[in-house]
This record gives sequence, structure tokens and C-alpha cells, in this order.
Amino acid sequence: MPYFTRKISEPTIMKLAVLKEDQDTRVALVPGLLEKFKVLGLEIWVEKGAGEQSAYPDDTYTEHATLSDRATILKEADILLSVRPPSDDILTALKKGCIVISMFEPYNNPEITGKLQGMGLIGASFDMIPRTTLAQSMDVLSSMASIAGYMAVLEAARLLPRYLPMMVTAAGSIRPAKVLIIGAGVAGLQAIATARRLGAMVEAFDTRLAAKEEVQSLGAKFVEVEGARDEKSAGGYAVEQSEEFLQRQRAEVQARAAKSDIIITTAQVRGRKAPVLIQKETIANMKPGSVIIDLAASTGGNCELTQDNATIQVNGVTIVGNSHLAQMMPQDASFLFSNNALNLFKTFVKDGALNLDMGNEIIRNAFFTETKAES
Repeated sequence: MPYFTRKISEPTIMKLAVLKEDQDTRVALVPGLLEKFKVLGLEIWVEKGAGEQSAYPDDTYTEHATLSDRATILKEADILLSVRPPSDDILTALKKGCIVISMFEPYNNPEITGKLQGMGLIGASFDMIPRTTLAQSMDVLSSMASIAGYMAVLEAARLLPRYLPMMVTAAGSIRPAKVLIIGAGVAGLQAIATARRLGAMVEAFDTRLAAKEEVQSLGAKFVEVEGARDEKSAGGYAVEQSEEFLQRQRAEVQARAAKSDIIITTAQVRGRKAPVLIQKETIANMKPGSVIIDLAASTGGNCELTQDNATIQVNGVTIVGNSHLAQMMPQDASFLFSNNALNLFKTFVKDGALNLDMGNEIIRNAFFTETKAES
């Protein structure tokens, strides 16, 4: 991509816009961080009611932002920040040259690049930022995955018809629940920690041997399947495995699933369909009342019977397909998202000047549409 720079030499200040999310309880900016965005030289416009579902009422925005209606904001916006990708109605209402920053997932939605270019918009996506130490402070994927892992255990505990911890009572003793976690990335590790705090017995799979020590440090048993391809250059993502390995993994999962009360799956491969690790035959052998939480539902699911954005029951097993559990904790999720966004903005906005230096690895990856130089 070419180098792109646009300096604001006129008295006009770039307007950063935030709308009420149409399909999410989170909000892209929280009131406590608005002043830090203003320090960058931005004027902030927020749609009325944008933060209500995240427990941030309008009056908490008024000191540092202008509250207005959606139509006015879209007409004025130079930058639109959104948790979920904006709808076509929103995109077509923006002026040409507007920067739209969201979770576009171009790897899973390749047509979005040409679509934004055709509208004359500049697209940036948080999920395209390299998952390196340098970019850790703006890693929305990790922030949301941590909440999703925590919420996955709480949701499973709510649906499970028995205790998670061991209980010894006058009426008898209850064994601790057994939790199987597939994938020990950010979401998986948080799920392990949460399940252990609730007193469950936990074991976890991961194709990366580097995860073994982390799993064990949280008090869980690491289940190793030999022959995994471990690609260190994958930027923190899992890598696609051979069919031979997947067959061995499925066999191991089936053996352990039959003894599990809860299974939480988090395995995803960037730009590809999620690997199917729990087949319908496995579910048929699980105990009635067991719960599967599939965090990979939006990319096809790790469970063969998962339905995205749905909770179903099969042979007495509850299967929850939900890749957006972070929005069940909207206040903290919004706070973390806003902090990630602030750290990204610091890389390309200073003193009211927009400077998209494509020599910067973070900017080069995040801004996924072609940009044209402006003077």
C-alpha cells in the first residue's frame, strides 16, 4: 500500500463518531476515555443512547462529547468507530474519505475490501492488527476473548443441572464437575482459570506445546495429542492441522467427552472454517444434562451440531453456539474495547493530523483497503 497522509491545516477538527450499536450491547467509546481522545486533537460526536445498554447513560458523555442524532453524526463524521461492522445504510451515509474502524474480519469476509473501496471509504480492522508484543495494548481479539472465556464458564454453570465444586453435605457428597476445554488461547486460559476458581476438575487440549505450562500453572491437566503442527509464525492464531492429526484428536475428545459435564471449545484457524472436533457420535455418548459452549460458532463451530447464535438440545445435551459472549458483560467489554481503540489511534493521529504511515507494521496491517495519497 502507498503512504497516505492528510494533515488538517484548516481550523476544522477531525470528528470522531460513535453510534449506538444495532446488534450489540457494547459501545465503542466509554465516557472515562473521551478526554484522552480529545488530547489527540479529535472532536467527539456520540449518538444519543449509544451507551445505555452498557450502563453509560447520555449525561456521562456530555462533558467531552457532542450528543446528536444518527443522521447528523453520519453527515459530519471523519472517522467512525464501531464494535460491529456498520450496516450498509450507515456506510452509504458516510462522506467519501471517511475512515471506518471496526471488526471487519477481512479474512472471513473478503468482499468487504472492495465494498468499502467502491464507497470511497477507508477501512481499518482490529482483527488485522498483528498479535505481537508491540501491538498488545490494541489487541481487541484478546480483550474480548478473555471476557468470552470467563462468560462461557458462567453460562455453562447456569445451564448445567448440577454443582461445579465438590460439595459435602449431611444429605450426601457431590463430586466436582468435569470440564473439558479445547483450545488454550486467551479464551481457553480464562475459561480454565474461571472453572478452577469455581471448583471444577479441568483438563485442556491445545495443538501448541507452548500452552502446556500455562494450562498446568492454572491447575488443569494438559491433554496432549502427538503430531500437532505448531507454527510459531502464526501470530498467536492456531494453524490448520492434518486430517490424520484431527482424527486422533477427535478420538481423544470422544473418550474424554463421555466423562465431561461441560465442554468449552475455542479452536479457530484464521481465514478458514473452524475444525470440527466434536462429532454427533460424540454427543450421543455424552451424559444427559451436559453442556457444550462453542465459541467458534461464527466460523462454523467446533461441534458438528452447533447452530450459530442458537441454543439447542440433542440427546439431553445443551449446545450453545455463541461467538459474541463478551457482549454479555458490556460495561467492562466496552471499557477494554475503548482502551484498545485509544492505543490504535495514538499510532496514526497526533495534534489533529492524520498520518497513515504504511511503513508502520500496525498501520499497514490494520488499514486493509487501498489508500490514495492526498496533499
